[in-house]
Amino acid sequence: MRLQTLSGCMALLMACLTPSVEAQEFHGYPCTQDCSGHEAGYAWAERNDITDPDDCGGNSNSFIEGCMAYAEEHEESQSVRSEDCNETTDDCDSE
Repeated sequence: MRLQTLSGCMALLMACLTPSVEAQEFHGYPCTQDCSGHEAGYAWAERNDITDPDDCGGNSNSFIEGCMAYAEEHEESQSVRSEDCNETTDDCDSE
């Protein structure tokens, strides 16, 4: 009986210590570890007002993907804003 209890405790302990293989994502891009590279690329693109994914570069795929995530989100909002300007008589060149 003690052996069964001991092996049950060991199995439970091993299950708790096994890292989760649940994949993380950052704005639709898969992260390999903690998404810190994606976060850095996103923050850089935000600071530099990057709205074209083709303007993203760097030495790290995760950094580039983070930058692209920001640019893709803001590329869409730029497109909507341009369409709104075309439909009104407001001067949108000042944006």
